[in-house]
Amino acid sequence: MMSIAISKPGIYTTIQDQGRHGFQRFGINPGGVCDPVAPRLLNALLGNADDAAVIETHFPAVELSFASSREFAVGGGDFAATLNGRSIPNWRIHHARIGDTLRFRGRKTGARAYIAVRGGFKVPKWLGSSSTNVRMGSGGFEGRALRRGDIVQMLKASAVSKSTGLAISPSMIPEYSQNPIVRMIETGETNILSAKTRRQMADATYSISKDSDRMGYRLDGPSLVPKRRFEMVTSGTTFGTVQLLPDGRLVILMADHQTSGGYARIGTVIARDLPLLAQLGQNDRLRLEYVSIETAEQEMLRYERDLSILRYAASSEWR
Repeated sequence: MMSIAISKPGIYTTIQDQGRHGFQRFGINPGGVCDPVAPRLLNALLGNADDAAVIETHFPAVELSFASSREFAVGGGDFAATLNGRSIPNWRIHHARIGDTLRFRGRKTGARAYIAVRGGFKVPKWLGSSSTNVRMGSGGFEGRALRRGDIVQMLKASAVSKSTGLAISPSMIPEYSQNPIVRMIETGETNILSAKTRRQMADATYSISKDSDRMGYRLDGPSLVPKRRFEMVTSGTTFGTVQLLPDGRLVILMADHQTSGGYARIGTVIARDLPLLAQLGQNDRLRLEYVSIETAEQEMLRYERDLSILRYAASSEWR
């Protein structure tokens, strides 16, 4: 049987892909992985489709065993992965044999780890995506987080190749940190902040509140006072929208964000820095910095170019 068996479910372990796009007008958010870069890198390394389904796990992490031989890779947060008790590094292809067990010994860095297998996981698609939407009970594995005893099927993959041990260059891995600078672009309501308030925000250090999850990160830090009272019609939101609440606190919307909101949107985190946010946990710290749209575009174009090179190089290994 081409599958894996869940021995321990870990904390909120789900099947995810790059999200369910095009349905926000119906009140269905995109969801998907919180760190959109790590799974793309792992899938490229393994020769998978860009949006192949992966496992997203938090710490304490999932424990699983392989019912068939398969190449796999782990990335995102470093949870000290082991295969049959032997330490294995992130961002590298490993070969699991029948009965091999993947475990994670401890959280070294990051908040979320990803497990990708060659070929991807076989789960029903809902609205074109394999991502789990727990609130709607749809997508992924029965629309829920994984449990002990679950058997997750894997898609068929070709015979074992010479690519075991192939690794991703460190230059392509996001610069994860417990205190990153997170860049954002201006949005329609940024002008409610005075120059003084913007400097106050730029000089401040914020921490991730305990009241944070896949829907959004509530930030602890200085309260911001807009230069005028502001009311707005409920408008669309996206992954990375930075909202200013009436009490002056900030919230950054994450992968499971609501489709619209009535709070002022004072910025949008650039796509290149979403992974830095995704790997922050409670009490981790960050600073916010405005950059131009041109900078955001250049960063993303550079990343997409590098990813294309990785995808081509890795696919050559699988031939």
